[in-house]
Amino acid sequence: MKELAKDPYNIIITGVGGQGNVTASRMLAGMLVSKGYSVTIGETFGASQRGGSVMSHVRVSKQGAWSPQIPKGKADLVVSLEPSEAVKVLAVYGNPNTQSLSNDRPIYPVRVIAGDDRYPDMDEIRATIEGLTSRSFMIPATGEALKLGNPVFQNVIMIGAVGGMDVLPITGEDFRAELGRKMSKDKAAVNLKAYEIGKSLVRG
Repeated sequence: MKELAKDPYNIIITGVGGQGNVTASRMLAGMLVSKGYSVTIGETFGASQRGGSVMSHVRVSKQGAWSPQIPKGKADLVVSLEPSEAVKVLAVYGNPNTQSLSNDRPIYPVRVIAGDDRYPDMDEIRATIEGLTSRSFMIPATGEALKLGNPVFQNVIMIGAVGGMDVLPITGEDFRAELGRKMSKDKAAVNLKAYEIGKSLVRG
């Protein structure tokens, strides 16, 4: 079985309220626990009901439980369901060895919609992420989820892409087993498809 690149392996999953951030972190944690790892999750919420930032700290270890808060500058992987959130998290928790996976669909804050603030240009976001990481992917998770009939699948597509990055000891079979523990077979089928789509988006 593939082992962790380091122990603990520190993952931050971030997004805005309503994107399924917490579900994604718990799904990933369930897969890792089933492989014998200790996983500690710490969650922070901004004004999540109004589309504020949501961040889950996921710490994976063979040694045992760690504190739920990842120290600044110590994230190994940042997974962002909203592109500008990736920049915010990497600026605080990233380091030159951090890897990044981001959805490419912006969600504009109320201040931007009202014309009181500016959302960064997507090329600017991409360049900033690349400058803050050792390896990065930006994928059309929301666009692919909409093809499946519901944007909620974006979080599963992102978890599939994490699997495709080969940074964690997880497989499609682990995801299938996790689905079997959490949902009925009819719902599991489309989620498994979403996982495989995510995996393909980083493997080409």
